[in-house]
Amino acid sequence: MADDTVVVWDEALLAYDLGDHPLDPVRVELTVALARELGVLDRPGVRLVRPAPADEALLTRVHRPDYLDAVRAAPHDPFFSGYGLGTSDNPVFEGMHESSALVAGATVAAAEAVWRGEARRAVSVAGGLHHAMAGRAAGFCVYNDPAVAIARLLDLGAERIAYVDVDVHHGDGVQQIFWDEPRVLTVSVHETPLALFPGTGFPDETGGPAAPGSAVNLPLPPGTDDAGWQRAFHAVVPSVLRAFRPQVLLTQCGADGHRLDPLADLRLSVDGQRATYLALRALADELCEGRWVATGGGGYALVEVVPRAWTHLLAVATGDPVDPATLTPPAWRALAAARRPGREVPLRMGDGVDPAYEPWQPTGEPDAVDRAVAATRRSVFPLFGLDPHDPRD
Repeated sequence: MADDTVVVWDEALLAYDLGDHPLDPVRVELTVALARELGVLDRPGVRLVRPAPADEALLTRVHRPDYLDAVRAAPHDPFFSGYGLGTSDNPVFEGMHESSALVAGATVAAAEAVWRGEARRAVSVAGGLHHAMAGRAAGFCVYNDPAVAIARLLDLGAERIAYVDVDVHHGDGVQQIFWDEPRVLTVSVHETPLALFPGTGFPDETGGPAAPGSAVNLPLPPGTDDAGWQRAFHAVVPSVLRAFRPQVLLTQCGADGHRLDPLADLRLSVDGQRATYLALRALADELCEGRWVATGGGGYALVEVVPRAWTHLLAVATGDPVDPATLTPPAWRALAAARRPGREVPLRMGDGVDPAYEPWQPTGEPDAVDRAVAATRRSVFPLFGLDPHDPRD
């Protein structure tokens, strides 16, 4: 297996543009610019790959043909309605099919490079559109690129694929698409559906009749900080991945759990998000011979958070992590200020927060985070032959 890292990128990916909308492609533009300025994309062994759009055969592995027809037709019909399109979450825009297919193609290219041994890791930072369903758009997502990439890996012969979603919102689309597929494990760590879209992702959602234990959900209470989030993640995710023994790890790394994100209520820092990427890389190295496919996802603090978080993701995927104390380059600060005047442009790559945590224990008086951990472990650990009360499992 090659030790290279593939970064799938083309400025054409910025055409996935919903207009005056929280999901603004400037966040991806500023991510790539920051990674370039810090030299992350010029590291030895990093290959930039331009994607091709996912074709009909790829997209229909996940999406219904009539839905694809609707996505193509909607921009040309002023009276179009249905399929989740034309809403405030998913407005219709020119070139919607083409740009959405390109995002899907980018994540497929990343997955193919890793599975075929052309690279050890791959990143599709514009991807991670995890809410799209087989027959409708949802949550800013038209085509579900992680699901399309997973389906492609199955077609290439993968027998055990783990999908870990650390976006603040539940990875409902990917879960639903592979709900009854025992070859795919979906794991989602998110803010409780009692408080946040999409209203799914409870601990008792554990997979369909043909695939018990194929879905793992860890919903966390509003206000969860780095220490609580890390404690919860490490109390659940490594155990189920080790029990499942994946051949490849695909992750959705939404940055919207940050305390500055305007659409959610967790209290994470960029430093904590960086720690999560390091943990995911370590799990891929331990369990999958390093095979790791990472995507972006949500994130709506367009200048303040997302570019730094995903530059850390790119750095972790391509080699040495960037020190959180590193100053953001002046040229990048000028670009960010020009693209979004009035926004506070970060001076450093971190928030000055130590994301250390105390490991979970099933004793004492648990707080809300510990209760969430216990509920998830009770629901799903027995399906993996694990003891929900033993912190060693």
